[in-house]
Amino acid sequence: MHSHGSGRNVASKLKIGALLAVCILIAELVGGYLSNSLALISDAGHVFADFGALAFSWYGVTQAQRPSSSRMTFGYHRIGVVVAIVNAVTIFIIAGVIWYEAYRRIQDPPEVNSPIMLSIAVVGLIANLFVVWWLQSDQRRNINVRSAYWHSLGDAIASIGVILAAVIILATGWYLADPIISIVIGIIIVFAAWRILKDGIRVLLEAAPQHVNTDEMIATINELPGVKNVHDVHVWSITPELHAMSSHIMIDDISSLEMTSIRNRVTDLLRQQFGIHHVTLQMETEHCDENNVYCSLRPSPTAEGDSDQLADH
Repeated sequence: MHSHGSGRNVASKLKIGALLAVCILIAELVGGYLSNSLALISDAGHVFADFGALAFSWYGVTQAQRPSSSRMTFGYHRIGVVVAIVNAVTIFIIAGVIWYEAYRRIQDPPEVNSPIMLSIAVVGLIANLFVVWWLQSDQRRNINVRSAYWHSLGDAIASIGVILAAVIILATGWYLADPIISIVIGIIIVFAAWRILKDGIRVLLEAAPQHVNTDEMIATINELPGVKNVHDVHVWSITPELHAMSSHIMIDDISSLEMTSIRNRVTDLLRQQFGIHHVTLQMETEHCDENNVYCSLRPSPTAEGDSDQLADH
């Protein structure tokens, strides 16, 4: 677990990275307009995706430090997930516009000012490489930062594509290089958006984290000394970086000290082997009415006949 000081340091890096992305975005939009380069404007769409990733990562780091409340018992982590999904859908729209314009330009390739296109792309590449270097150390320790890191690295690769198109046009006058590179950049940003969208939907559906094999996890817990049975297991993600697990653990009728020892062994196992740090365990010495490994949630009507509440049994 990182200290608040470390969190603020990472947040500052992400904030600076997001500000740099805004500068690159403005430069590429202006440069793309002045040079008439679709590839440069396409890369601006990728930079927009990078800005979203950096901004959401910064937001996630800062919001994670806010305390939970009586109304927001999990805190405000999922606000960033919802915004990320909206951002991913926006990126799909941007890619569609890029592909449409590329198709139109392939039919009738316009003249492109390659020197302006080249100079702006070089500046964008340098700025993106700086962000990649800036986040290099922190991305190894934080999945949230790692996402922003790979976005920036992907944009650096896209900038290289724009530079390649500009050099081809400058050397040969083959203006088709501009829309062709634009199509490739559009494909790159769609893949980035798809990953964001897929991760966001998995979180909202409360699916088990991709890195967790729940059957293997249950089998491993069952092998611990003192554990007789594991059931009513729920594994989900609050965000793509914050995972939680709750379950019932069947044990013998033992002292509270021995029970605490078993609980600690289970939580240590979940943290060290499966990266699950938010764990809720109900220790039991008798079977529940239902003893299924994975609990099926069903509506439980209230006294007034409502069925808004969900019960485990």
